[in-house]
Amino acid sequence: MMIAIGVLAGLVWGALCGLANAMIMKKAVEKNNSSLVLGANVLRMGVDLLALLAVFLLRGALPFPYEATLVGTAVALSIVTIIFAFRFGKKMK
Repeated sequence: MMIAIGVLAGLVWGALCGLANAMIMKKAVEKNNSSLVLGANVLRMGVDLLALLAVFLLRGALPFPYEATLVGTAVALSIVTIIFAFRFGKKMK
């Protein structure tokens, strides 16, 4: 049961960070500047790294297995990015 709670917490944390990534990329693409998009990609990687690093550094304070939270965070970051890419791609057509 504690593993499931850890995964759910990771999914929520990852989804929040994924939404931040989506907003960063949306703002950069709307400006139609290739160097800005490149910078946004670097910033998004930093957000991903910080999201995963936060879970790892808080592993002692978490009341559930941090591994489950780490996996949930990574899954949510990936899923939100995929959903954003498909929705944003449909709007661009």
